Amino acid sequence: MFYYLLKYVLLGPLLRLVFRPRIEGLEHVPAEGAAIVAGNHLSFSDHFLMPAILKRRITFLAKKEYFTGPGVKGRLTAFFFRSAGQIPVDRTGKEAGQAAIREGLGVLSKGELLGIYPEGTRSHDGRLYKGKVGVAVMALKSGVPVIPCAMIGTFEAQPPGKVIPNIHPVVIRFGEPLDFSRYAGMENEKAILRAITDEIIYAILNLSGQEYVDEYAAVAKAAEAAAKSEKEKERRFPRMPLG
Repeated sequence: MFYYLLKYVLLGPLLRLVFRPRIEGLEHVPAEGAAIVAGNHLSFSDHFLMPAILKRRITFLAKKEYFTGPGVKGRLTAFFFRSAGQIPVDRTGKEAGQAAIREGLGVLSKGELLGIYPEGTRSHDGRLYKGKVGVAVMALKSGVPVIPCAMIGTFEAQPPGKVIPNIHPVVIRFGEPLDFSRYAGMENEKAILRAITDEIIYAILNLSGQEYVDEYAAVAKAAEAAAKSEKEKERRFPRMPLG
């Protein structure tokens, strides 16, 4: 009940007013039946914009940290994510990937829409990164179509670290459903899973027009953070010349 209150009364109208999203390809999202909506992830607002514009309810797998943040902000964030029907997923440890797959398959088994970001995390620089194969496993095990989706402009509207969004035009573009039934029963083949995931990412790339990076976003983030830390260390503690 509160999901629809958020969507149609509290949050949805506000999001439409602030972002004024233009929707393209909405006819590619099935009116009924299970499907995976796989999109790029540029902004915190992505989690709320797509549910606001879709006629059907969509459930996202969201990182557990959104549900466990400290203070008032953390409680409000957790409240909104739970109210929007999002499922917390622990991304740490060996079982994290399997837990996410189980949760996703549970949503699909009920004939619902599952939203997933194949990159595994939000892009820190607006580029599109290498996808993780969990989306391919779920597509093969469930036998449902995958609808690629591109969020365009949300990075500029609300980049990482920005609380209050900028006024910036946003486009949400859906592509034609991808059918992977030709690979049925091959969910344990690593090469097949990589091929499917790359096909999904390529479809998102064609819709978004982003620059592609053949590296996992989490790895790129960590490398950039390490480089910044090293520069800061050199700035604070410059090396003395020898001799």
